[in-house]
Amino acid sequence: MLVLYNFDEIIDRRDTGSLKWHYSDDTIPLWVADMDFKAAQPILDTIEQVAQHGVLGYTKPTAALYESIIEWHGSRYDLRLDKQNILFSPGVVPSLALMMNIFTEVGAAVLVNDPIYTPFMTKVEQNSRKLVTSALKEVEGQYHLDLADIEAKIVEHEVKLYLLCNPHNPGGRVWTRDELEALLSICKKHNVAIVSDEIHQDLTLSGHTFTPFLTLAEGYAHKVVSLTSMTKTFNIAGIKGSMIFAKDEALIKKISQQQHLNDEYELNLFAYTVMQSAYEEGGEWLEQAFAYIETNIDLTLRFLEEHLPDIKVMRPEASYLIWLDCSAYAQDDQTLYDTLRDAEVELSAGIKYGAEGHLKMRLNVACPKALLIEGLNRIHAAFSDVVKES
Repeated sequence: MLVLYNFDEIIDRRDTGSLKWHYSDDTIPLWVADMDFKAAQPILDTIEQVAQHGVLGYTKPTAALYESIIEWHGSRYDLRLDKQNILFSPGVVPSLALMMNIFTEVGAAVLVNDPIYTPFMTKVEQNSRKLVTSALKEVEGQYHLDLADIEAKIVEHEVKLYLLCNPHNPGGRVWTRDELEALLSICKKHNVAIVSDEIHQDLTLSGHTFTPFLTLAEGYAHKVVSLTSMTKTFNIAGIKGSMIFAKDEALIKKISQQQHLNDEYELNLFAYTVMQSAYEEGGEWLEQAFAYIETNIDLTLRFLEEHLPDIKVMRPEASYLIWLDCSAYAQDDQTLYDTLRDAEVELSAGIKYGAEGHLKMRLNVACPKALLIEGLNRIHAAFSDVVKES
């Protein structure tokens, strides 16, 4: 039976331990990548059934769970997986750290793009690797890989590992097959391993096509790993769980051995059961949620064009995160952030995503329209005051 979800419902998340809603004032949080929508009913039912069973003991992935993962990725992305290609991990970020030990030694160079999701940079440095960055090129309001710069940096620094974010966070690009093939060609030429964070894959917006990197890796599978999760897709980040995909038998064995050394190869009971429920029964919720999110993206772009045309907006090709160039309204990053905080609206500061995030902000629109509109009005009021003072 079709369930119609009410994404206009405002659910009070204050005083629940919510990271997003931790404020003591009336701040509207439009920052961390966390939707303000109730999870799909089948997921909630699954959690209730597990709790009502009453025995919450040790658990392991079932054959049905593996099949749900294989079916989801095969039917949607033509990514052909077998059980032996799949490992579980508590999260994509721990897996990024794990990959340092799989593909590099201490002191080795690891290449990432700039801007990029913050842990790409911090995990490289925290694991005593050399961080090398290649700035993305902005062309006609969208980011593009600077392939010439990427190759030059690989050669100059003897890069051993490239961490790719596809779809890209924070810019929202879904890299095309041609772009990925060109990147693969460069990495193969210089024997560079590729780890592709694909956690936003299921959030690809209308008119764009996501290409899993592993579908291109034939002949180079011993150097390619993809990381993904159901948590962003179904707004269940509080239930930790993710997957590592690799096609090469020796590589998957090496990853598994390293996971056992770190004791990071198991998920909890709720993560396993919720993952299966999401992949088997969550598609209807996801379709409705994304129709709602796309209207919020359109609403936001119209609002900014009408009221704050000096903000340069990068329309996302995936996710519910919008990258904003606010350089018309501030000269330094702290002032920009404080201006919005003083207006009791919270966005993610762009500078946290690298030097290319200077005077940029990341806006999350995955919330009820009433909250979004109020947040946008506060942004408008904050920047209107700046304009009047200048």
